[in-house]
Amino acid sequence: MTRGNQRERDRERAQARGAKKVTKDDGLTPEQRRERDAKALQEKAAKKAAQGASSGDAGGKSSNKK
Repeated sequence: MTRGNQRERDRERAQARGAKKVTKDDGLTPEQRRERDAKALQEKAAKKAAQGASSGDAGGKSSNKK
């Protein structure tokens, strides 16, 4: 059986799909990115801790069972 130009067309389509991929480049080095992410996680944890303390729920999860 012959496949005609199906392989060639498929290769062209695969290249076109690969060209559409856009990398997220924020201009940061990996070390700068790690520092930024660590700071964001610390802020998030502090916010969650403050919210938990203000709601009076020390366990973190509510145990409201019906």
